[in-house]
Amino acid sequence: MDSKKYNNIKLSVSIGKGILSFLIIFLFLKSGLALDLENYLSRFISNSYLLFIAFVIAVSAAGSILSFPVSYYQEFYLEHKFKLSNQTFGAWLWEGAKGTMVSGVIGIPLLPVFYYVLNRFGNLWWLPFAIILFLVSVVLARIVPVLIMPLFYKITPLENEELKLRLEKLASEAGLKLKNVFKFDMSKNTRKANAAFTGMGKSKRILLGDNLLDRYSADEIETVIAHELGHYKYKHIIINIIVGTVFSFLTLYLLALLYRISLPYFGYFSITQVSAVPILVLWGMVLGIVETPITSSLSRKHEYQADQYAVSSTGKADAFISTLEKLNEQNLGDKEPHPVVEWFFYSHPSIKKRIAAIRRVVQPEALK
Repeated sequence: MDSKKYNNIKLSVSIGKGILSFLIIFLFLKSGLALDLENYLSRFISNSYLLFIAFVIAVSAAGSILSFPVSYYQEFYLEHKFKLSNQTFGAWLWEGAKGTMVSGVIGIPLLPVFYYVLNRFGNLWWLPFAIILFLVSVVLARIVPVLIMPLFYKITPLENEELKLRLEKLASEAGLKLKNVFKFDMSKNTRKANAAFTGMGKSKRILLGDNLLDRYSADEIETVIAHELGHYKYKHIIINIIVGTVFSFLTLYLLALLYRISLPYFGYFSITQVSAVPILVLWGMVLGIVETPITSSLSRKHEYQADQYAVSSTGKADAFISTLEKLNEQNLGDKEPHPVVEWFFYSHPSIKKRIAAIRRVVQPEALK
């Protein structure tokens, strides 16, 4: 079955890539190559902040080059093999280049900020940096829909006035005044379909992929958006912000602690040593493994609640079930993943479980 094979390959490649990345960074530090790179760069750069920026950029560039074959296989070859991608190789490279440039614009200014905090606050660096990251995340939530997404997609107002009115009515019933309903040319990259409720404040908007608009009925699209509005109705966005902030502070605290403790093992004596910073990446990967099943579990609970809201708010359980089945087939989702895989990796319950949950709570007469 293509969907099972596709998802198993993706999972295997992702796990393998993670393990390989960990080993490469570990060996980079333990072998002394990291310190050698710092010493080499310091021959040309005397300012410690510029040295730190140059070191991070050099390591990131090397990492991108080493991981390029895996990225190509995972993002380009595999998607074409299973007939999910519409991208040419050149377009794929260009999209990746744009992503790198956007990440650079956002990330590079944070590097001297991080290094300043590391030098200024010592072992307590995690606290001010956690606050800074929270503020940056709030700003990004506001600007991503209006400034960053248009760099990757053509976003235009939804032309179907009848559908737009139906979606605005749904939003109003959920307690949200929303006039920003847009479509984006998702089909330029993929044959998958999707929709999203994104943004904060005045940047809040509904985004509908053209693949969704072209292949799904108005009732089906309505249930998709009702699901997204369910997250708003049940305050999942606020909950996720709170949980994300707590995890961010806790993760940075643990990173600071583990970083300091493990310095001697790698031959370092100070947290401000430029070439020691990749140790943070190693511990970040470890903590990510611990946190993933926790956040995934919370996310799946929210998805069940949003599904129930989609059905109760529209009264169209049959249309929603049809949509879930069609989306799963179109996106090559695994209908019934291994329980351990679902528990650890899946932010959404499997389609089989979602449909079963809907059928348990919906009156039989509500289903055709």
